[in-house]
Amino acid sequence: MARRQLQFDNWHLVWFKGLIYVLLILYAAVTLIPFLWALSASFKPLSEIVSGEINFFPRHFTLENYRQVFLREPLFLRWFFNSAIVAISVTASNLLFNSMAGYALARLQFRGRGFWFFLVLAVLAIPIQVTLIPTFLILKSFGWLNSYQGAIVPSMVNATFIFMMRQFFVNFPQELEEAAQLDGLNRFEIFWQIVLPLAKPALAAQAVFVFMSSWNNFLLPIVILFEPEMFTLPLGLNTFKGQYISYWNYIMAASMVFTLPALGIYAFFNRYFIEGIALSGSKK
Repeated sequence: MARRQLQFDNWHLVWFKGLIYVLLILYAAVTLIPFLWALSASFKPLSEIVSGEINFFPRHFTLENYRQVFLREPLFLRWFFNSAIVAISVTASNLLFNSMAGYALARLQFRGRGFWFFLVLAVLAIPIQVTLIPTFLILKSFGWLNSYQGAIVPSMVNATFIFMMRQFFVNFPQELEEAAQLDGLNRFEIFWQIVLPLAKPALAAQAVFVFMSSWNNFLLPIVILFEPEMFTLPLGLNTFKGQYISYWNYIMAASMVFTLPALGIYAFFNRYFIEGIALSGSKK
């Protein structure tokens, strides 16, 4: 009887796993199909794209779209450079400041710590759209409109990742810090030499999210950047859409180039990514 029950349970487990795999495959297909169509469209002429036919293999394969983007669009490489400068600067500053703030909220004892933690949580509830006009007015008063510092400074810290790093450091083994104190290290040295190197999983997860958010950011640049030479890639891609015609073939080609850095940084940090999400999601 027990053996028959075990076989019955195993049979149900196999069917359950099969159902899960089917659902995951369907979800992957729904997610990948638009990307594959965009990749295919980047090698099609505009007439084939706007014809309304859904085909994943170009009937008239062409590299003209990529030639147009790289060789005949004089500002494309400048837009790529602008996006790289902004995204790398924002990511580096977030890794530093969010980690320092998260560590202070998790480990340091100071007056008002509970208030500052509550303020961080309160900021999480404020939509970014609400802060666009105040951000514009502040940057205008500083004379930072249409500049790199205007695109970088408002995004140098992020309440979401301050909270994430705080959760990671709350669960960080305190015995390591106590041992470092016995060796004569002060709090700053403990953070830099002991804690931060062991926080690579959380830092990797943060780096992926922050870089992709900054790389794809459209709202802030469209508010503060006016000259085409200062556009980031999302704004630059928007210039291919005219009042009467949109050059979807160029947009698709530029979009494929646009996705490469995000895919690259995810591949680079992939070995830490899942571990960082699990560790930072712990509660205490």
